[in-house]
Amino acid sequence: MNAINAITIALSKGRIFEETLPLLAAAGIVPSENPEQSRKLIIGTNRPDVRVVIVRASDVPTYVQYGAADLGIAGKDVLLEHGGTGLYQPLDLKIAKCRLCVAAPVGFDYAAAVRRGARLRIATKYIQTAREHFAAKGVHVDLIKLYGSMELAPLAGLADAIVDLVSSGGTLKANNLTEVEEIMPISSRLVVNQASLKMKRDLLQPVIDSFAGAVQ
Repeated sequence: MNAINAITIALSKGRIFEETLPLLAAAGIVPSENPEQSRKLIIGTNRPDVRVVIVRASDVPTYVQYGAADLGIAGKDVLLEHGGTGLYQPLDLKIAKCRLCVAAPVGFDYAAAVRRGARLRIATKYIQTAREHFAAKGVHVDLIKLYGSMELAPLAGLADAIVDLVSSGGTLKANNLTEVEEIMPISSRLVVNQASLKMKRDLLQPVIDSFAGAVQ
């Protein structure tokens, strides 16, 4: 496949992949395999000039930024942490919706702790976004970077509260945590490599337009 005459799309497994399928279909693109059932990291499609690469959600912007993928789909949470350097973000795809929240153990008076100027320990993988949020509110925090099982941090005494994505809130409830503040709503965005858009506009623009039409 000649790279200049082909499109590579970076996607992550799970909810984003599933919710992207109808958008791809609108653009006439059907992946040949489901990444949940295949071990392949590069998946062909019904179009010989389009392939999908399966990467970690947090790596999608990096693959697109450096041109290893022409297009990608990433959550706003991931893009804020990445910084969005070198990326064109033409579309909010309105998929994989959730919210970025502060959550604390049931019974912990978060509002009172903030009011009295307490220094809070916050566990999160969204260090950049959390830092900006608490700085804007004038709240003093020590940020502890974790990569998973955020809910464990307050239970084990590592942190007073967490900043994490919340969808239904079921996981919080199961671990005796409650949402105390919403930072922002999150959805997934289309990201495009800026050089690819110049070099491959004839290939990429119809895909972008099809996505836009499907979102509407």
